[in-house]
Amino acid sequence: MKTSDFYFELPKELVAQTPLERRDASRLMVLDREGGQIAHRHFHELPEYLRPGDCLVMNDSRVLPARLLGQRLPGGGACEVLLLTDRGGDLWECLARPGKKLRPGAELSFGNGMLTATVEALGEGGNRLVRFRYEGIFLEVLDRLGEMPLPPYIREKLSDRERYQTVYSRVPGSAAAPTAGLHFTPELLERISDMGVKLCYVTLHVGLGTFRPVREENISDHEMHSEYCVVPEETARIVTETKRAGGRVVAVGTTSCRTLESFATPEGCFDGPRGGWTDIFIYPGYRFKCVDTLITNFHLPESTLIMLVSAFAGREHILNAYREAVAESYRFFSFGDAMLIK
Repeated sequence: MKTSDFYFELPKELVAQTPLERRDASRLMVLDREGGQIAHRHFHELPEYLRPGDCLVMNDSRVLPARLLGQRLPGGGACEVLLLTDRGGDLWECLARPGKKLRPGAELSFGNGMLTATVEALGEGGNRLVRFRYEGIFLEVLDRLGEMPLPPYIREKLSDRERYQTVYSRVPGSAAAPTAGLHFTPELLERISDMGVKLCYVTLHVGLGTFRPVREENISDHEMHSEYCVVPEETARIVTETKRAGGRVVAVGTTSCRTLESFATPEGCFDGPRGGWTDIFIYPGYRFKCVDTLITNFHLPESTLIMLVSAFAGREHILNAYREAVAESYRFFSFGDAMLIK
């Protein structure tokens, strides 16, 4: 199967630049993956498509304000560092600019010296391994100095950083938001819980590799970047009980889906808590073990994410749904509208 099989025309004006005032006011396209039928709803109507005995699995990772703007020492030239992965001991794998200037041994300063760093080595794909020095708690320093790492297709300034976090985010570590969860409000989650749907969480720290373009002609030649994820004991129990009782596992976002599919047994259950690195690449031909229903946003053409949803619903159903979304002026990508695939 070729990367070009997942191309579609997307007018640039449909790429959402800012979040809606109300999180759950976004539109919701409902796609039946068996017959391909489509319904146009709004996200606050999601409970109509859930049933008592289902479980809703969400990714509780929290986005770090991981973009740091600073100066190179001693000359003072500008530099930019984007934190990707915590390697321990204040060593982070980062994207860094200007790459030609930030060779091993380069010294950096952020916030007039509140945070300093040394480039220690070159990493995979031209990334840098950077060791930071500071006083106090690193995440508190980062919260003061860092900016939200919004995707490059979002050009508008974000006035409220919390709008690039889900309302249930609690474990810092992501370089990008698990955006399917941005539509939920505490009130909507309460309604869903009150109707007998179990709420549970996994943690996958989203790396930029998830959004890396597929440059290979044949999609099977593409290598996924590894991301760390955890299925805690309570979630493992709830998902297993749901599957055995005949309920549906509803994954919120491709990150929750990939986490569940990485560690579930062939029956879609769990024999206890699980965790570790995953580089699972889901594309058409994959047989889903655990996830029965998927909530997701609208994704980039030729991306691994549109390949995943095509594996779940069928490529023709997805491309037809995306053509209809374009015709109906749905909002695309991180701050865009949502799709429920059932």
